Amino acid sequence: MWSFAQLAVAFAFVAPLAVAASSAARDPCAAVAGKDFVLPADALSCLKSFPFNETLRQNVLTNNVARVFDFFTFEFYYLDSPAPFQESTANIRAELARINTTHYETDYDFSWDLYLTITQLNDGHTRWFPSCYNAYQNLAPAPIVSLEIDGVQGVYIVPDLVEFIHLLGTDYTDLIKIDWERLAGAKVVSIEGQDPYDYVDFVAKTVSGNYLDHGVRVNSVFSSYRLVDADYSQRFGDFAGPTGVAQNSITMEVIVNGSNKAEVVTVPYIANFAGVAFTDRESFWVNNCAANNETNGVDFKNPTPGPTPGPLQKRRQPMAKIIDLSTSNAFGLPPQFEPTLPVQGDNEGIMKAYILPGNETGVLFIGSFEGDFDTFQTDIVTAFSIFKNASVSQLIIDLTDNGGGFVCLGQFLHAYLAGTNFGYPGFQSTNRANPLAQKIVASDIKLGLNSDFSFYTADNWAFLNGTQMPSDFDYMVPDVPIVINGRADATSQRFHDTCELTYAVPMPATPQFDLTKVAIVSNGNCASTCAMFSTLMFERHHTKVAVFGGKPGENVEYKGMAGNQVLEWTDIDSEIKTANLEDDPLAPVDLLVSGNFRHNWRTAWSFLDETLPIAYVSELPQFRFPYTLDTYNNPQNLWLFAEQELFGRK
Repeated sequence: MWSFAQLAVAFAFVAPLAVAASSAARDPCAAVAGKDFVLPADALSCLKSFPFNETLRQNVLTNNVARVFDFFTFEFYYLDSPAPFQESTANIRAELARINTTHYETDYDFSWDLYLTITQLNDGHTRWFPSCYNAYQNLAPAPIVSLEIDGVQGVYIVPDLVEFIHLLGTDYTDLIKIDWERLAGAKVVSIEGQDPYDYVDFVAKTVSGNYLDHGVRVNSVFSSYRLVDADYSQRFGDFAGPTGVAQNSITMEVIVNGSNKAEVVTVPYIANFAGVAFTDRESFWVNNCAANNETNGVDFKNPTPGPTPGPLQKRRQPMAKIIDLSTSNAFGLPPQFEPTLPVQGDNEGIMKAYILPGNETGVLFIGSFEGDFDTFQTDIVTAFSIFKNASVSQLIIDLTDNGGGFVCLGQFLHAYLAGTNFGYPGFQSTNRANPLAQKIVASDIKLGLNSDFSFYTADNWAFLNGTQMPSDFDYMVPDVPIVINGRADATSQRFHDTCELTYAVPMPATPQFDLTKVAIVSNGNCASTCAMFSTLMFERHHTKVAVFGGKPGENVEYKGMAGNQVLEWTDIDSEIKTANLEDDPLAPVDLLVSGNFRHNWRTAWSFLDETLPIAYVSELPQFRFPYTLDTYNNPQNLWLFAEQELFGRK
């Protein structure tokens, strides 16, 4: 294990900065330093000022990414992804070999190729995030949405364009050299010469990532409302807010309000900086690109200097979430769209509760399953108590743009709704039994470790009969061989989560609602823990599920990417180091650059067919609704519409 100081010394010999430093007058990074918004071409000049370095390629690609992929549970599924997910098909090892032999002029060219290649696996759990080149996000003053107007669906520039874009401030709007305000609500006739829905399909295929299902990615292209922490927010969408600075502008043919004639407009992208402040090229690299003391993992047996070994923290909670880089630029929802109904209970968390007029229907808008683990549970208890006292008999759960979070909070919500008499509130699970994973479990047992130190130790899990495994049980031996697309692989023995050990509130034995009167609404952008919760409700209780938006005539799954647990690079690196295996020839090495290669580490197997991961089970919602001028970006109007359509309120 290298210390941070050793990494810094080693890095000095391989950093692109060591090659042919330019004069300050020609420093493209100094030209954009200290500015929140710049032209994309100027940002790209800074990013592309670091020459390609073979040592960095081998460190990132061969010695880190390729070895982390050994833990990726879905690798062989990608060789021939089943319908309707066949667009998400790739030979991962062949792609890594291609990147390893490609000639690149700059470090950006290499890292961005790797970023796009892994993004297009369409698994938000498995992504390469280079801090250096994710520092900028393009934002165009023309987010789009699919709306049904007068019975016909079409693509429109968001009607709230003026209010939304002005939230970014004059540093942004002063760079826009067109009359952009007049585009509010304009009907889009074409984008880059293509039918607008065809161009949306292109963005969903090449830019969006995160979700196996193409239809879900289509909805990610559009602007939408969401909760970020405790605040309402509006996404630009992947069309108007792609990560990176690859485009300078987009050409659209539109019909503006008050006209019946199409006109061509060229809308500029403006690059928004979301990285660490810098003053010049050298400080940009040091602050945003070079590895720092948080880049790599630690040995949890002794995580900080000192003579007293011990766990870094109490038992860690498993996470399953996607990382949406656009949340780093979470601009507010224009006030006219925020609910006017009073929030029931606490207004500070990632879940908001409401009661719709008539007191028949309660609403839980759950922005994510993150936040404070115990507070989420107490907020749910409070909301249900308020609903009960108000004689609420129906429940709408809004999961729009919910990226997931703590695995056990998804299981908690299911268990609280269904009651503990229902039984195990999760899925059978496994992780990949590659040789290094088997060594980790064996070494953890030899070292006497438990769940305070490691996600790999058996006391994190339960046998299928519900009994917690002892920490010295080796659930990798014997492994369970499987064949996926003709390739032999191996998994661990199957196990259950032990979430019930972590609940902080008393759990009801029986359902809190008639489960036939519970409905889920979303735009399909419901990932990870959110997807597992939705699948549990759908597969086990036949819960009504409605998805809004999407492309007319094209299916949208009700869940986004569904794994069972994600490990960040620091997580898997810490597992290896804590097991004293950092010098094993199979182990990935410390990164020399600041980045995160995360991966889906556990599989959730479908209740309906326990030979299939739920990620690859196609499950369409029972209800599809287009957004309208009333429901787009307006959660309260959407809930009122859903109440009428799903419960038939008079």
